[in-house]
Amino acid sequence: MSRVLSPLPWIAGLPPIKSVVNRVIRTAAQVSESSRTVNPAADQAGQLNRLLTKSRDTRFGLDHQFESIRREGKGSPDRLVHAFQRAVPLRSYEQLWKDYLADSYPTLRNVTWPGLIPYFALTSGTTQGATKYIPVSREMLASNRAAAWAMVGSFMASRPDSRIFQGKIFFLGGSTNLEMPSPGVRQGDLSAIASLEVSEILRPYTFPPVDLAHETDWDRKLSTLVDQSRSEPITLISGVPSWLLMFFERLLERSGARSVAEVWPTLEVVVHGGVKFDPYRPAFDRILGSDRIALQETYPCSEGFIAYGDQATGLLRLLVRNGLFFEFVPVDELDRPNPTRHWIANAELGVNYAIVLSTCAGMWAHVVGDTVRFESLDPPLLSFTGRTKYTLSAFGEHLISEEIEASMALAAEQTGAAVQEWHAGPVFQGSLGHHHFLVEFSTPPTSLDAFRTALDADLSRRNADYAAHRVEGVGLPMPALSSVRSGAFTDWMRSRGKLGGQHKVPRMDGTGQLTAELAGFFRDSGVVQDDRPAGGITTPL
Repeated sequence: MSRVLSPLPWIAGLPPIKSVVNRVIRTAAQVSESSRTVNPAADQAGQLNRLLTKSRDTRFGLDHQFESIRREGKGSPDRLVHAFQRAVPLRSYEQLWKDYLADSYPTLRNVTWPGLIPYFALTSGTTQGATKYIPVSREMLASNRAAAWAMVGSFMASRPDSRIFQGKIFFLGGSTNLEMPSPGVRQGDLSAIASLEVSEILRPYTFPPVDLAHETDWDRKLSTLVDQSRSEPITLISGVPSWLLMFFERLLERSGARSVAEVWPTLEVVVHGGVKFDPYRPAFDRILGSDRIALQETYPCSEGFIAYGDQATGLLRLLVRNGLFFEFVPVDELDRPNPTRHWIANAELGVNYAIVLSTCAGMWAHVVGDTVRFESLDPPLLSFTGRTKYTLSAFGEHLISEEIEASMALAAEQTGAAVQEWHAGPVFQGSLGHHHFLVEFSTPPTSLDAFRTALDADLSRRNADYAAHRVEGVGLPMPALSSVRSGAFTDWMRSRGKLGGQHKVPRMDGTGQLTAELAGFFRDSGVVQDDRPAGGITTPL
């Protein structure tokens, strides 16, 4: 998902641990019950009104007449939202940076949010290399903590015998070193910001310790994390799926254990987020070694904590009362001059939406870059479908990341494989190009050709445009598939200085440039294990 985060550093803001176990469970049950009668539209309108009120005297609020918006919308949620949408245009991060943030950075005071912004979360995004500086206000820190509280409370309501707070909570994040670009302002990895905000009273209940969290060398840090955590009573671990798998494999290798459950018999839940999880599920099932260890999804990003996994449905529960106002733009309208802007009151089921945030850190009508689809509106439950820039349509095939993720998972299931990492992009060759899939398996398929055939067949079933372009003899040939050795993508990330908990491999590349770069790196590094060229076309590796 947007700018991969270690999904749960914010739980460290909860009250002292052992003394509140019973209260947490009771609160969780109450939260679960009250969520059935919540009015999402009223809650979201209330959030928007509070955001406008708080920011009306900022430079952004004055420029966009926030006080007039509030007066026009008084007493009517619909009027309030419509007035806001008329006055505040959609903006990408780059547009908001150019229009408001760049001139004042690093000292943002009363620009888009009142007071001084104390932190910036640095992220390179997922498809672009340029560093982004995402404002993190005190209110946003509180919002993130509240979201973590809601998620853990919901999980514990589903497991009344949970003993999470009688062990240690492990955050597999990036380095917690922070820069200070200006007095009173710090910037760095979001997990570093969360770590800095942890109360000293709570540090004995979390892992890793501060000195290890500050380690910047990912390889050295990973080995030390493994060695120091093996004897700890870990009850919860959170992280990005690919880095969690890397850590677990190192843990088993150095401990000689057969499963994570054998190393940590106290482990109850693995919290994951940042990417679609389906392709990773077989590898996690194998390596965890116990069905008593739950998998808990979260949907956080640098701009705010958006949703968490609902244990009862397996869907993502939107956080409608947490300092964020959500809008939803149909993906196929995103490039239009005036796209339709829905909100929770008029969103529709089954539509692929680009998600838009206005936040308690001054990101207004910000197009985050993620796409979602509502599966329920009351309560608001959704599925993460991908990234707005994660599409393949070099040949008119209109593939989205959700379709490739699902087909990749099905092909793995049919061939006994487990996928560790993958990337897909177009290859332009002569008058007829093809797709190229670069796949790192943690468990290889019984047959690479069978995997490729199953992947291609399921993509054709899911996407009519892809099927039409795959007509035998006149359209795209069978996609090329390259199996690369274990650790190949890690080596590539290391070569780019992007190794560690807050970075991930770009899944798709519509231009083919990144795909060619990856293919060239793997070729030059000698890490390709097996190639399957496109039908009748020589693979570029």
